[in-house]
Amino acid sequence: MGVPVDDFATLMALEPHGPDVFVGTSPDYDWGRVYGGQVVAQGLWAATSTVDADHHVHSVHAYFIRGGSSDEPIRYEVDRIRNGRSFVTRRVVARQSEGAILNLACSFQVAEEQADVQESAMPDDGGDPGSGVNEDWGLLERRLVQRGDGRASVWLRLPSAEGGDPALHACALAYASDDIPTTSVAGSHPRIGEVGRGEIPYGDLFVGASLDHTIWFHRPAPADEWQLHEFRSHGLNGGRGLGIGEVFAADGTHVATIAQEVLLRERTR
Repeated sequence: MGVPVDDFATLMALEPHGPDVFVGTSPDYDWGRVYGGQVVAQGLWAATSTVDADHHVHSVHAYFIRGGSSDEPIRYEVDRIRNGRSFVTRRVVARQSEGAILNLACSFQVAEEQADVQESAMPDDGGDPGSGVNEDWGLLERRLVQRGDGRASVWLRLPSAEGGDPALHACALAYASDDIPTTSVAGSHPRIGEVGRGEIPYGDLFVGASLDHTIWFHRPAPADEWQLHEFRSHGLNGGRGLGIGEVFAADGTHVATIAQEVLLRERTR
């Protein structure tokens, strides 16, 4: 059984277990495994706990190794790869009794007064912040704007990720970032129309999982306010698909870019 979690701060309340080792718990999820975004967020929080406050995360690269279980705690082991003046690098391995479930690398940078140029623009069909079909689950408020033809556009926010700590909001974005990529990739599959027409449930047709995940953090933004996650599929091959997306604050600020390779197989039995 998982541990009841009512807010994001509780989910991020990792317990120190010796030097650079932290332990976190998980709630139960309807699909059985631990939500991958939770493990990325907790792993990033463990790494952040070993970094000076003037360094802020700018990238995360993670491999999902096996599905996690909510029935036992998750142990996060942090390796201090490098401490530089401008950049700091950490590696985190998340483990349970069966072995490693996640391998994560992340980099932090001090703030620098340099040019700030935004080339990406929020799509003009996203509607008002928080508009769309209500698909809330767990800690996430989710409003579907567009889905299909390899595209998924969704407003997301974590209302309980409140407060002024930018590190916590970065972890909240990491938590949300694993929610939409599979939706965009599934939209490329030639049989997804059968699901849309109600001919077969999604879970009876496909088996899927997140394989690897990258986030580039461009600008800070509060995750308890609506952010538009705009993803497009880059196709499918060999049971793997690639979804690449951008995250925009409600005012159009480009907050982050996300890339994820997902497993999407047709069930054979």
